[in-house]
Amino acid sequence: MTPKSMNRREHLLALGAYTSSLTLCRTAHAKFTSPSALSVQASSLQWVTPEVRGQGLSFHTFPSKAVGTEVSFHIYVPSAYTNVEARRFPVVYWLHGSGGGLNGIARLSNRADRAILAGKVPAHLIVFVNGLSLGMYVDWANGKAPLETIIIRELLPHIDTNWRTIATRDGRLLDGFSMGGYGAARLGFRYPKLFRHVSIMGAGPMQESLDSTPRASGKNAEDLLNEVYGGDQAHFKRLSPHHYAEQNSAVLSQSSHLRLVIGDQDETFENNDRFHAQLLRLGIPHDWIILPGIGHNPMHVLRALGDQHWDFYRKAFDLAAA
Repeated sequence: MTPKSMNRREHLLALGAYTSSLTLCRTAHAKFTSPSALSVQASSLQWVTPEVRGQGLSFHTFPSKAVGTEVSFHIYVPSAYTNVEARRFPVVYWLHGSGGGLNGIARLSNRADRAILAGKVPAHLIVFVNGLSLGMYVDWANGKAPLETIIIRELLPHIDTNWRTIATRDGRLLDGFSMGGYGAARLGFRYPKLFRHVSIMGAGPMQESLDSTPRASGKNAEDLLNEVYGGDQAHFKRLSPHHYAEQNSAVLSQSSHLRLVIGDQDETFENNDRFHAQLLRLGIPHDWIILPGIGHNPMHVLRALGDQHWDFYRKAFDLAAA
Protein backbone atom coordinates (compact mmCIF):
# COMPACT_ATOMS: atom_id res chain seq x y z
CA MET A 1 0.00 0.00 0.00
CA THR A 2 1.56 3.30 -1.04
CA PRO A 3 1.08 6.45 1.05
CA LYS A 4 -0.21 9.46 -0.83
CA SER A 5 1.35 12.81 0.10
CA MET A 6 -0.95 15.76 -0.33
CA ASN A 7 0.71 18.07 0.07
CA ARG A 8 23.24 22.77 25.89
CA ARG A 9 20.80 25.30 26.07
CA GLU A 10 18.82 27.42 23.88
CA HIS A 11 15.70 26.03 25.45
CA LEU A 12 16.51 27.68 28.80
CA LEU A 13 15.83 31.01 27.15
CA ALA A 14 12.74 29.86 25.38
CA LEU A 15 11.19 28.37 28.48
CA GLY A 16 10.44 31.81 29.91
CA ALA A 17 8.47 32.99 27.10
CA TYR A 18 -8.10 12.06 21.93
CA THR A 19 -6.19 10.16 23.40
CA SER A 20 -6.48 9.76 19.58
CA SER A 21 -10.08 10.59 19.47
CA LEU A 22 -9.61 9.44 23.04
CA THR A 23 -8.60 5.85 22.95
CA LEU A 24 -11.02 5.32 25.82
CA CYS A 25 -12.77 2.38 24.23
CA ARG A 26 -13.40 -0.74 26.21
CA THR A 27 -11.39 -2.85 23.73
CA ALA A 28 -7.73 -2.53 22.82
CA HIS A 29 -7.78 -1.57 19.16
CA ALA A 30 -4.30 -0.15 18.68
CA LYS A 31 -2.02 -2.78 20.14
CA PHE A 32 0.36 -0.61 22.09
CA THR A 33 -1.70 2.49 22.66
CA SER A 34 -4.93 1.22 24.15
CA PRO A 35 -5.54 1.18 27.92
CA SER A 36 -6.87 -1.84 29.75
CA ALA A 37 -8.80 0.22 32.29
CA LEU A 38 -10.40 3.23 30.73
CA SER A 39 -12.19 5.34 33.31
CA VAL A 40 -10.14 8.43 34.12
CA GLN A 41 -10.68 7.95 37.84
CA ALA A 42 -9.26 4.42 37.64
CA SER A 43 -6.16 5.42 35.69
CA SER A 44 -3.05 5.43 37.88
CA LEU A 45 -0.43 8.16 37.93
CA GLN A 46 2.46 5.79 37.34
CA TRP A 47 5.41 8.16 37.40
CA VAL A 48 7.92 5.28 37.34
CA THR A 49 7.03 2.59 34.84
CA PRO A 50 8.47 -0.92 34.45
CA GLU A 51 11.69 -1.14 32.46
CA VAL A 52 11.55 -2.18 28.83
CA ARG A 53 14.55 -3.90 27.25
CA GLY A 54 15.50 -3.56 23.62
CA GLN A 55 18.23 -2.71 21.15
CA GLY A 56 20.04 0.44 22.32
CA LEU A 57 17.44 1.03 25.04
CA SER A 58 18.11 2.12 28.61
CA PHE A 59 15.78 3.04 31.46
CA HIS A 60 16.23 6.15 33.62
CA THR A 61 14.52 8.36 36.16
CA PHE A 62 15.00 11.99 37.14
CA PRO A 63 13.76 13.95 40.16
CA SER A 64 10.79 16.10 39.25
CA LYS A 65 10.17 19.19 41.34
CA ALA A 66 6.85 19.67 39.60
CA VAL A 67 5.39 16.42 40.91
CA GLY A 68 7.70 15.80 43.89
CA THR A 69 8.86 12.34 42.91
CA GLU A 70 11.01 10.46 40.41
CA VAL A 71 9.73 10.29 36.85
CA SER A 72 10.91 7.63 34.42
CA PHE A 73 11.71 7.57 30.73
CA HIS A 74 13.43 5.29 28.25
CA ILE A 75 16.04 6.39 25.75
CA TYR A 76 17.35 4.74 22.62
CA VAL A 77 21.02 5.46 21.83
CA PRO A 78 22.52 4.24 18.53
CA SER A 79 25.90 2.51 18.33
CA ALA A 80 27.36 5.59 16.65
CA TYR A 81 26.97 7.46 19.94
CA THR A 82 29.78 5.46 21.57
CA ASN A 83 31.85 5.21 18.39
CA VAL A 84 32.36 8.97 17.97
CA GLU A 85 32.78 10.61 21.37
CA ALA A 86 32.73 14.23 20.21
CA ARG A 87 29.64 13.92 18.05
CA ARG A 88 26.30 15.41 19.01
CA PHE A 89 23.00 13.90 17.96
CA PRO A 90 19.48 15.09 17.19
CA VAL A 91 16.73 13.84 19.49
CA VAL A 92 13.28 12.49 18.79
CA TYR A 93 10.82 12.86 21.64
CA TRP A 94 8.24 10.11 21.18
CA LEU A 95 4.84 10.66 22.78
CA HIS A 96 2.81 7.48 23.17
CA GLY A 97 -0.92 7.04 22.99
CA SER A 98 -3.30 6.17 25.81
CA GLY A 99 -2.46 3.18 27.97
CA GLY A 100 1.18 4.08 28.58
CA GLY A 101 2.76 2.79 25.38
CA LEU A 102 5.26 0.41 27.03
CA ASN A 103 4.56 -2.39 24.58
CA GLY A 104 5.62 -0.24 21.66
CA ILE A 105 8.96 1.04 22.95
CA ALA A 106 11.14 -1.91 21.91
CA ARG A 107 9.40 -2.19 18.55
CA LEU A 108 9.96 1.46 17.77
CA SER A 109 13.59 1.48 18.92
CA ASN A 110 14.29 -1.68 16.90
CA ARG A 111 12.75 -0.10 13.79
CA ALA A 112 14.92 2.98 14.23
CA ASP A 113 18.06 0.90 14.84
CA ARG A 114 17.50 -1.10 11.65
CA ALA A 115 16.86 2.04 9.62
CA ILE A 116 20.02 3.71 10.95
CA LEU A 117 22.14 0.64 10.18
CA ALA A 118 20.63 0.48 6.70
CA GLY A 119 21.52 4.12 6.04
CA LYS A 120 17.91 5.19 5.65
CA VAL A 121 18.19 7.85 8.35
CA PRO A 122 21.07 9.50 10.26
CA ALA A 123 21.83 8.28 13.78
CA HIS A 124 19.66 9.93 16.41
CA LEU A 125 18.46 9.50 19.99
CA ILE A 126 14.86 8.68 20.88
CA VAL A 127 13.42 9.69 24.25
CA PHE A 128 10.32 7.68 25.09
CA VAL A 129 8.38 10.05 27.33
CA ASN A 130 6.25 8.78 30.21
CA GLY A 131 2.93 10.41 29.41
CA LEU A 132 0.90 8.32 31.88
CA SER A 133 -2.02 6.20 30.84
CA LEU A 134 -4.25 9.18 30.06
CA GLY A 135 -1.97 12.13 30.73
CA MET A 136 -2.92 14.12 27.64
CA TYR A 137 0.49 15.91 27.73
CA VAL A 138 -1.04 18.92 29.51
CA ASP A 139 -0.82 20.33 33.03
CA TRP A 140 -3.97 18.96 34.64
CA ALA A 141 -6.35 21.58 36.01
CA ASN A 142 -6.53 19.73 39.35
CA GLY A 143 -2.73 19.86 39.72
CA LYS A 144 -2.27 16.09 39.96
CA ALA A 145 -0.29 15.66 36.76
CA PRO A 146 1.71 18.68 35.52
CA LEU A 147 2.90 16.78 32.45
CA GLU A 148 3.62 19.73 30.20
CA THR A 149 5.79 21.34 32.87
CA ILE A 150 7.63 18.05 33.49
CA ILE A 151 8.38 17.56 29.81
CA ILE A 152 9.29 21.11 28.86
CA ARG A 153 10.97 22.46 32.00
CA GLU A 154 12.53 19.28 33.42
CA LEU A 155 12.91 16.45 30.94
CA LEU A 156 14.34 18.47 28.05
CA PRO A 157 17.06 20.12 30.19
CA HIS A 158 17.82 16.73 31.78
CA ILE A 159 18.36 15.11 28.39
CA ASP A 160 20.50 17.97 27.07
CA THR A 161 22.63 17.93 30.24
CA ASN A 162 23.25 14.20 30.35
CA TRP A 163 23.51 13.21 26.69
CA ARG A 164 25.39 14.72 23.75
CA THR A 165 22.48 16.30 21.98
CA ILE A 166 22.05 19.02 19.42
CA ALA A 167 20.41 21.20 22.06
CA THR A 168 18.59 23.58 19.74
CA ARG A 169 15.17 23.64 18.11
CA ASP A 170 16.80 22.33 14.94
CA GLY A 171 17.96 19.24 16.81
CA ARG A 172 14.60 18.31 18.33
CA LEU A 173 11.79 16.37 16.68
CA LEU A 174 8.45 15.69 18.35
CA ASP A 175 6.55 12.65 17.16
CA GLY A 176 3.56 10.77 18.47
CA PHE A 177 0.48 8.76 17.67
CA SER A 178 -3.10 9.15 18.90
CA MET A 179 -3.00 10.91 22.28
CA GLY A 180 0.69 11.33 21.50
CA GLY A 181 -0.14 12.96 18.16
CA TYR A 182 -2.33 15.44 20.03
CA GLY A 183 0.54 15.99 22.48
CA ALA A 184 3.05 16.50 19.68
CA ALA A 185 0.75 18.99 17.98
CA ARG A 186 -0.01 21.07 21.05
CA LEU A 187 3.54 21.06 22.51
CA GLY A 188 5.19 21.52 19.14
CA PHE A 189 2.89 24.36 18.19
CA ARG A 190 3.03 25.99 21.63
CA TYR A 191 6.84 25.84 21.80
CA PRO A 192 8.09 26.35 18.23
CA LYS A 193 11.31 27.87 19.60
CA LEU A 194 12.07 24.51 21.23
CA PHE A 195 10.92 22.14 18.47
CA ARG A 196 11.42 22.83 14.81
CA HIS A 197 10.25 19.43 13.62
CA VAL A 198 6.81 18.06 14.52
CA SER A 199 5.18 14.84 13.32
CA ILE A 200 1.50 14.38 14.15
CA MET A 201 0.09 10.92 13.46
CA GLY A 202 -3.48 9.75 14.01
CA ALA A 203 -3.93 12.63 16.43
CA GLY A 204 -6.77 13.08 18.87
CA PRO A 205 -8.64 14.75 20.38
CA MET A 206 -8.49 17.32 17.58
CA GLN A 207 -12.09 18.52 17.77
CA GLU A 208 -13.29 21.88 19.04
CA SER A 209 -14.98 20.58 22.20
CA LEU A 210 -14.47 17.50 24.36
CA ASP A 211 -18.05 16.32 24.60
CA SER A 212 -18.06 13.19 22.48
CA THR A 213 -15.62 11.19 20.42
CA PRO A 214 -15.88 8.19 18.09
CA ARG A 215 -14.10 5.99 20.63
CA ALA A 216 -15.57 7.20 23.90
CA SER A 217 -19.01 7.45 25.41
CA GLY A 218 -20.18 10.88 26.49
CA LYS A 219 -19.64 9.80 30.09
CA ASN A 220 -15.97 8.91 29.54
CA ALA A 221 -15.35 12.14 27.63
CA GLU A 222 -17.02 14.03 30.49
CA ASP A 223 -14.82 12.26 33.05
CA LEU A 224 -11.68 13.19 31.14
CA LEU A 225 -12.83 16.78 30.71
CA ASN A 226 -13.46 17.06 34.46
CA GLU A 227 -10.25 15.35 35.59
CA VAL A 228 -7.78 16.93 33.17
CA TYR A 229 -9.38 20.17 32.00
CA GLY A 230 -11.37 21.15 35.11
CA GLY A 231 -14.68 20.44 33.39
CA ASP A 232 -14.17 23.57 31.29
CA GLN A 233 -14.62 23.31 27.53
CA ALA A 234 -13.10 26.76 27.08
CA HIS A 235 -9.97 25.56 28.92
CA PHE A 236 -9.80 22.50 26.69
CA LYS A 237 -9.98 24.78 23.67
CA ARG A 238 -7.28 27.12 25.03
CA LEU A 239 -4.91 24.14 25.33
CA SER A 240 -5.68 22.78 21.88
CA PRO A 241 -3.38 22.61 18.85
CA HIS A 242 -5.90 24.81 17.04
CA HIS A 243 -5.30 27.62 19.53
CA TYR A 244 -1.51 27.39 19.37
CA ALA A 245 -1.55 27.23 15.58
CA GLU A 246 -3.36 30.58 15.56
CA GLN A 247 -1.16 32.04 18.31
CA ASN A 248 2.18 31.06 16.77
CA SER A 249 1.35 30.99 13.08
CA ALA A 250 4.11 33.51 12.20
CA VAL A 251 6.91 31.33 13.59
CA LEU A 252 5.34 28.10 12.41
CA SER A 253 4.86 29.36 8.87
CA GLN A 254 8.42 30.63 8.48
CA SER A 255 10.73 27.88 9.64
CA SER A 256 8.97 24.85 11.09
CA HIS A 257 9.06 21.39 9.52
CA LEU A 258 5.70 19.73 10.01
CA ARG A 259 3.66 16.76 8.91
CA LEU A 260 0.20 15.36 9.54
CA VAL A 261 -0.33 11.64 8.90
CA ILE A 262 -3.71 9.95 8.96
CA GLY A 263 -5.29 6.79 7.61
CA ASP A 264 -8.38 7.33 5.52
CA GLN A 265 -10.17 4.66 7.59
CA ASP A 266 -9.22 6.31 10.90
CA GLU A 267 -12.29 7.64 12.72
CA THR A 268 -10.26 10.72 13.65
CA PHE A 269 -9.82 11.55 9.96
CA GLU A 270 -12.38 14.37 9.75
CA ASN A 271 -10.99 16.18 12.81
CA ASN A 272 -7.46 15.91 11.42
CA ASP A 273 -8.68 17.09 8.03
CA ARG A 274 -10.17 20.19 9.64
CA PHE A 275 -6.83 20.87 11.37
CA HIS A 276 -5.08 20.47 8.01
CA ALA A 277 -7.52 23.02 6.54
CA GLN A 278 -6.78 25.43 9.40
CA LEU A 279 -3.04 25.19 8.75
CA LEU A 280 -3.65 25.90 5.07
CA ARG A 281 -5.74 28.96 5.98
CA LEU A 282 -2.97 30.19 8.31
CA GLY A 283 -0.31 29.67 5.63
CA ILE A 284 1.57 27.08 7.73
CA PRO A 285 3.40 24.71 5.36
CA HIS A 286 3.16 21.03 6.21
CA ASP A 287 3.09 17.59 4.68
CA TRP A 288 -0.44 16.18 4.59
CA ILE A 289 -0.22 12.42 4.21
CA ILE A 290 -3.29 10.24 3.77
CA LEU A 291 -2.77 6.49 3.99
CA PRO A 292 -5.36 4.59 1.94
CA GLY A 293 -7.10 1.72 3.72
CA ILE A 294 -5.41 2.39 7.08
CA GLY A 295 -7.33 2.78 10.33
CA HIS A 296 -6.32 3.87 13.81
CA ASN A 297 -3.34 1.57 14.39
CA PRO A 298 0.22 2.88 14.87
CA MET A 299 2.09 -0.10 13.45
CA HIS A 300 -0.15 -0.17 10.38
CA VAL A 301 0.51 3.53 9.90
CA LEU A 302 4.29 3.07 10.11
CA ARG A 303 4.25 0.10 7.77
CA ALA A 304 2.17 2.00 5.24
CA LEU A 305 4.49 5.00 5.45
CA GLY A 306 7.49 2.80 4.80
CA ASP A 307 10.61 4.76 3.94
CA GLN A 308 8.56 7.95 3.67
CA HIS A 309 8.62 7.97 7.47
CA TRP A 310 12.43 8.09 7.44
CA ASP A 311 12.42 10.70 4.66
CA PHE A 312 10.77 13.16 7.07
CA TYR A 313 13.30 12.30 9.80
CA ARG A 314 16.24 12.54 7.40
CA LYS A 315 15.19 15.99 6.23
CA ALA A 316 14.85 17.11 9.85
CA PHE A 317 18.28 15.81 10.80
CA ASP A 318 19.87 17.31 7.70
CA LEU A 319 18.49 20.68 8.80
CA ALA A 320 19.87 20.07 12.31
CA ALA A 321 23.31 19.39 10.90
CA ALA A 322 23.30 22.42 8.60
